[in-house]
Amino acid sequence: MLNFIIVGSGLYGAICARELTNQGYSVLILDKRPNIGGNVYTETVNGINVHKYGAHIFHTNNKVVWDYVNRFAVFNRYTNSPVANYRGELYSLPFNMYTFNKMWGVVTPDEAAAKIDEQRKEIIHEPQNLEEQAISLVGRDVYEKLVKGYTEKQWGRDCKDLPAFIIKRLPVRLTFDNNYFNALYQGIPVGGYTRMVERMLEGIEMRLNTDYLEDKSYWDAQAKTVIYTGPIDAYFGYQLGYLEYRSVRFETEVLDKPNYQGNAVVNYTDRETPWTRIIEHKWFEFGKDENGNDLPKTVISREYSSEWKPGDEPYYPINDEKNTELYQQYKDLSSHEENVIFGGRLGQYKYFDMDQVICEALNTVQNILIN
Repeated sequence: MLNFIIVGSGLYGAICARELTNQGYSVLILDKRPNIGGNVYTETVNGINVHKYGAHIFHTNNKVVWDYVNRFAVFNRYTNSPVANYRGELYSLPFNMYTFNKMWGVVTPDEAAAKIDEQRKEIIHEPQNLEEQAISLVGRDVYEKLVKGYTEKQWGRDCKDLPAFIIKRLPVRLTFDNNYFNALYQGIPVGGYTRMVERMLEGIEMRLNTDYLEDKSYWDAQAKTVIYTGPIDAYFGYQLGYLEYRSVRFETEVLDKPNYQGNAVVNYTDRETPWTRIIEHKWFEFGKDENGNDLPKTVISREYSSEWKPGDEPYYPINDEKNTELYQQYKDLSSHEENVIFGGRLGQYKYFDMDQVICEALNTVQNILIN
């Protein structure tokens, strides 16, 4: 009998598999997809590493996590500096002095701060929703042009109906710093994330195109413990109802030109444009192949946000009051599953950045070793 079956080969499952194998445990990974890597999976198209399930930009302030991922990949120096396109007007993201100069013509930090302070005064109470929270952070003008349309497309709801906490980490800077993430370490693994996960999983047995839930009793009998990284409500057959997610649909195309938009990420912040953003994948690795040669073609992906329905890929948990309450009921059920560990974004119904997933996985393994 195996020590562990791990359901899912995304970062959480792959790291658990690597660390448990290193400790001498027998491990089998099952993944219903035809590929490893979960949502960080990248595939090579015309020499370009395409982020198949949306852009993933690694960033962290945690040196332990940074040192860990560097065991499996060399990271380039990519810095996330998105551009916002509002009806043909281009603005810097995060909101910084370039943004405020374009928006109001201000030149100094004092002028920008005065303009923001003047506009945020319309919110005189504790923000009750996302719209009020955003205006209290950046004022009405920036909210209307650069937050409202994008957010409503992303979540499929009016900003007045979204909780304030979603936007509390909105970066606002009175400097000319275009680095979106305020993180000490940042980059993209050279050669793509799939290669990094392949190195994590070297020597570990895997079964792809294998849905654990379709033959759950059989697989449960093959191992002492299951580490499950799929949707927690699916594990229980949705018996209490469906947890809600936002999903994303991608339209990806190869273009016979070297440069489409001049940046890896361009957000479309007006309400009328149906997609939320366009990713031009080659710029994550500076438009060159691994030998430093310029790539003659480019690959772009338009992202369309949608309400999740059964059969879609779940991306963003909707952590409102109703769904949080339902998740808690499923979590209570999971506490009775003595030989199953629920982990990752879907297993814990929580949005994690990649570095947070890695911490969760390492902590899970540490708890297994202690107990």
